[in-house]
Amino acid sequence: MEQKNNKVIERDLRDAVKTIKAAILQSQARAIQMVNQEQLSLYYGIGRYVSEHSRKGYWGTGAIGTISKQLKSELPGLKGFSEENIKLMRRFYETWKDIETNSVAGTTEITDFNDSEQSPNSVVGTTELQKTGSESDSIRQLRLTSDDSFPITAFLNISFTHHVAIFRYAKEYDERKYYIQIAYQNRMKVDDLEQAIKNRVYDHRYALPNNFFRTIPDSQLALRTIQTFKDSYLLDYINVEDIDESDPINVDERVIESKIVMNIKNFIMTFGKSFTYKGHQVHYDKLGHDHWIDLLFFNRELQALVVVELKKGQFKPSYLGQLAAYLRILDDDERLPGENPSVGIILCKKADKAYVEYVLQDYVKPMGVATYQNMQERLRELLPPEDEMKRLMSKEEK
Repeated sequence: MEQKNNKVIERDLRDAVKTIKAAILQSQARAIQMVNQEQLSLYYGIGRYVSEHSRKGYWGTGAIGTISKQLKSELPGLKGFSEENIKLMRRFYETWKDIETNSVAGTTEITDFNDSEQSPNSVVGTTELQKTGSESDSIRQLRLTSDDSFPITAFLNISFTHHVAIFRYAKEYDERKYYIQIAYQNRMKVDDLEQAIKNRVYDHRYALPNNFFRTIPDSQLALRTIQTFKDSYLLDYINVEDIDESDPINVDERVIESKIVMNIKNFIMTFGKSFTYKGHQVHYDKLGHDHWIDLLFFNRELQALVVVELKKGQFKPSYLGQLAAYLRILDDDERLPGENPSVGIILCKKADKAYVEYVLQDYVKPMGVATYQNMQERLRELLPPEDEMKRLMSKEEK
């Protein structure tokens, strides 16, 4: 009985350690987050102060360098306030000043005050950072003007170094917002973020919803994977007349698959020339369970196996679970040394991009969801409604 109690105590102690450890890690994460927000607030406030005094000709040439040297002299060991960094703070403010309301300071205020030890010949008096009354004066409480879509949470939770990379390499307002969001969502390193901007990931923002940046450690490979796939494909060799809507869903998917296999050259050209066809309905027996992969390819540029799963109708979250199982099996049993992890694509008729990206968050295998159309559907989209067509034809006859 005593031994059993000891086991219970040991288990309770393990649980206690786990609980306390989780609390410590969460607290540390919150502390880091608050430090980052305070730093951004400070840098933004300094940037504003320096901008207002230097851009209007109040200070002479070399003033910022003089301020930097004096700060280092009066605060030994101070880091991050070189002349270059102070100029970056100014640029940080000037990049985003237009998102503030006119009624809210939006950041820490900087006010001059007289110091009895200050030399009268100094460029600028010592400055004090003061919160003017309440937390609302911090950039954390920044209220937007006309752009309610501004990613304020992401803005406050990426580092100043990330911000520097964004305003240095991304030139357009919407582009900068986009990179702020993906840097935050994907916990990108600064080097990876810079490379993403230089490779113009923004231009591929309308690619299929995916989790590639989160699941592919090599950011360059993740970018190539995004660039490999489109969000929608035109399968003009599929005839809707071949599809009997009264049949079960699996029959429909087999018809689509059959048409693709019969036109596999066209399908590969649709997807890209780097694809090599390996088979359809590829069978794998895993631990006594049968798995059938709709279409299996190998992509030379990605050096990875690619699974394409065909679905008749609207995207369903359950499709991702099925695809994740296929990718696990391929990585365990089929992937060769030197090849990258397998990639999976759900190809369905309709998909809500925001919803797909939401449910993809918890998956650790690289997956994306694309949609397809046939020629008849595409023409129906491009042409006016039937009533309008009749009206136009009647008018033309007259």
